[in-house]
Amino acid sequence: LFFSPPSQYKFRDLTIEELKNVSKTYPNFTFSMNTYTFKDGSQKDLLNFSGTVPVKYGNSYNIPIHLWILDSHPFAPPICFLKPTANMGISVGKHVDARGRIYLPYLQNWSHPKSTLIGLIKEMIAKFEEELPLYSLSSSDAARQSELLSYIAKITEGETDMKSRSKIGGKNEGCFNKITVVGAGDLGIACVLAVAAKDVADKVVLLDLSEGAAKGGTMDLEIFAVPNVEISKDFSASADSKVVVLTVNSLGNAQTYLEVIQSNVDLFRGIIPAVSHYSQNAVLLVASHPVEVMTFVSWKLSSFPKSRVIGVGANLDSERFQYILTNLLKEEVLAKDAWVIGEQGEDKVPSWTSCNVVANQTEAMAARNSREKMANRAMEVLKGKGQRSWSVGLSVADLTDSILKDKRKVHSVSTLAKGCCSINSEVFLSLPCILGTSGVIEMVRLEEDPLVQEKLQSSAGSIHDLQQQLKL
Repeated sequence: LFFSPPSQYKFRDLTIEELKNVSKTYPNFTFSMNTYTFKDGSQKDLLNFSGTVPVKYGNSYNIPIHLWILDSHPFAPPICFLKPTANMGISVGKHVDARGRIYLPYLQNWSHPKSTLIGLIKEMIAKFEEELPLYSLSSSDAARQSELLSYIAKITEGETDMKSRSKIGGKNEGCFNKITVVGAGDLGIACVLAVAAKDVADKVVLLDLSEGAAKGGTMDLEIFAVPNVEISKDFSASADSKVVVLTVNSLGNAQTYLEVIQSNVDLFRGIIPAVSHYSQNAVLLVASHPVEVMTFVSWKLSSFPKSRVIGVGANLDSERFQYILTNLLKEEVLAKDAWVIGEQGEDKVPSWTSCNVVANQTEAMAARNSREKMANRAMEVLKGKGQRSWSVGLSVADLTDSILKDKRKVHSVSTLAKGCCSINSEVFLSLPCILGTSGVIEMVRLEEDPLVQEKLQSSAGSIHDLQQQLKL
């Protein structure tokens, strides 16, 4: 019964254990390996199983279903379909669309280890008992139904004509600069509007993970029809994104700071594997709090190379810092090499990527003191500037622009700091980096300053201690 899942399945033992439980509970199910075609036309060989589940709706019915197991299972939910025979019609309703695709709250709120295939099938049965998804067809209707079934089979069994991929502006959709913003709170919507205003991407998908209909500003986005913006609750809508922006933060009942972060980690466990699956070459850009820890979590859960997982870090602070030096303090020469680095918040620190060499030691000391005095003045002004959703959204649009257009521009972003400034632990800190289509191309070398290094090492130590207490 259980052939070994191919190497693409990252969590093979967990997947096998789940399928064994399904087989014990529903012996009629058959398991196989077939090709699945996604909405964008891409294909992948996936484990799948089909069979019938018992449903009582007045009489007893056996409802045929077909489930596809993604290679990031059990951290991403399966793709579920009805599998009607030729004499069955699909009753389109709350939980089933015209193709027979099944949508359930259980799938939307999927989170390992709480969510299981057995639990999913139980909810499926319960929902089908409220609203039967299939009905019997007359013989004439059955003939027409066979055409629909043929179409469904092509979609679910990998036979879609690749030439029929949707095109926009004469290009395949997969070639477009597409980004996905995960989370439809104030920050997520601010990111969408900033990206749209700067005309950074050809298409923006906003993944709304909130429960219930028309929460927050997504309804307003739909009402006023922001161009090239799609709102979806389905992770598959994010397929082939070049940048995925994470803005979600848990709104649970956690009391301590550690519990708040753990709640965010639990939330990311249901998100990162799914978006990583659909956009395997994307750059993950993390704006969730605390950004250093959540960037580390995203890196671990995605298994992406470190260059393609970055946090917004101190990009906004650095841009403001340089602006204050140039426009308020009239230190334009000083500003071009000035950066805010380290940990977001009170522990951030100003630094420099180069220094004018002065032959005379006395002059060099005077120049350094003058620069530090100017930096302190700029940092005092910076303290009065809060980080509102719209300002972070503009920063995200700035970073996304550099990545999508391969600008090779330097930004202060959260990146893996191990090996820098004698840091030996796997922590993410904001450091000046050159950004391009593959994320971090190169880290820019900082001027050696013992005080700055000491502050970075202190931040790295406290972040590492915090990470050690989290359950990934």
